[in-house]
Amino acid sequence: MNWRSTFELYADRRLIRIFGLGLASGFPWVMIGSAMSAWLSEEGLSRTNIGFFGFIFIAYSINFLWSPIVDRVNLPVLGSWLGQRRSWIVLMQVLVAASCAAIALVSPADELALAKTVALLLALAAATQDIAIDAYRIDSLPQDSPALMSAGSAMATAGWWTGFAGLGAIPLLLVDLDTWDWPSVYAFMALAMLVLALVPLFSPEPHTSRVYDQNQRAGRYQFGAQMLGAGRVRLFVVALGLGLTLLAWMIMGFPGLALDAGSSPYWISGLVMLLLLVWLVLETREVEARLVGVSVVDQVPAKQSVYERIFVWMAVSFVEPLAEFFRRNGLQLALSVLFFIFLFKIGEAFLGRMSIVFYKELGFSNSDIAVYSKLVSWWVTIVFSLIGSVVTIRYGILKGLFVGGVAMAASNLMFALLAMVGPYKELLLAAVILDGFTTAWSTVAFVAFLSMMCNRAFTASQYALMASLGTLGRTFMASYSGWVVDTLDGNWALFFVLTALMVLPSLAFLYWTRDRLRALSAEF
Repeated sequence: MNWRSTFELYADRRLIRIFGLGLASGFPWVMIGSAMSAWLSEEGLSRTNIGFFGFIFIAYSINFLWSPIVDRVNLPVLGSWLGQRRSWIVLMQVLVAASCAAIALVSPADELALAKTVALLLALAAATQDIAIDAYRIDSLPQDSPALMSAGSAMATAGWWTGFAGLGAIPLLLVDLDTWDWPSVYAFMALAMLVLALVPLFSPEPHTSRVYDQNQRAGRYQFGAQMLGAGRVRLFVVALGLGLTLLAWMIMGFPGLALDAGSSPYWISGLVMLLLLVWLVLETREVEARLVGVSVVDQVPAKQSVYERIFVWMAVSFVEPLAEFFRRNGLQLALSVLFFIFLFKIGEAFLGRMSIVFYKELGFSNSDIAVYSKLVSWWVTIVFSLIGSVVTIRYGILKGLFVGGVAMAASNLMFALLAMVGPYKELLLAAVILDGFTTAWSTVAFVAFLSMMCNRAFTASQYALMASLGTLGRTFMASYSGWVVDTLDGNWALFFVLTALMVLPSLAFLYWTRDRLRALSAEF
């Protein structure tokens, strides 16, 4: 593909709609991220408390647990009117707006626990919205066009940053005006979210063979249920349900119990999860082995018990997306890819979680933060997202990931320099531009890579699994960013140097699997 054809891709109307959905995807991060951090900082909360407030982003890390529901369930009424993908998007956007309006009625300084609860509900709705938006984006673009998929990733990234940085600058600008306070700003953001819901309302529903492909796999598991027998089917259903519930409870930090990391429930639960996982894998492998050579497409056994029907639905929804991913890629490559995803953006997340606190401690005003950290970063990210996608289309996803990862680490050193010299706006501008460039470049290649690795039968499930794995690494570990700064006695320069080093393990995994990934990129 020549340069002219590459640029002509962006005239596709589908990419404009993807940009609009990206706006709605990025905006909730402002509500529970930068705006909330600034509000809490002004209320006098400690850096540690502000950092731990970020645990609500765990919703983005565990959304893979319910992503199969978005793939498999067509919402009543809304689903028949808008279609499965759009109905999930619109419903979640309404819930995000309602939660944001509720935050406006809460005082974080006096009701911190209540504020966290409402913010968590907002995060859960926003994380579910992201599942549906990512699935819509991938389903809307042809699978045999990696160039268009890369362009779609660039538009999604540009849209996300427009929602996060462009729209995200407005709350910080408004709150510096005498006529606005934080509750009124949150009411404004709730209204803005409802306006963004117009995008999916006036977009067409993508058409795929998802239901047919899922029914094919359902047929295999229906026969597999009969082969296992009633007793083992019941055990499978109970074990899978218990495992999913326990996993969600563990990842969220055992809510309801006051525990530290060395408490016995962590080790007991971890052992139970390991045993359940091993048993479920063995059961799934046995079913697969028994079905080798069996053609069961569009065939349904004459009689099925309730447990068998539950078994089939749960197996197709929760087991098959992961099983298909490992079958298609092989164990070694699949595990290497998952480790790479988990580690790739941890350093960036550490920086992002504490950036607002850093700017304010260094002496920058809310308006300075809005202009440089939001507005400038916004345009830089949009421009370099498009440039990054063009280069990725021309030279491949793997090179884009390597270059983006190295540059992303190097850009963090600019913030270390800023911490040493003080609040110079010129240096802040340079740091923001460099950070926006490297973030955009790496994100476009990263999103394109994840998108191309999805099977269209399980778009929402597989993309959410991979994306949430990356978010898990960023959210869980970056929530300790405030604690790290406090441990370093407020040595911001050393903190940013550490964030630069955090990308190295992921690049090592990428390098070790480069040959297989290069072959996979060629297949794209």
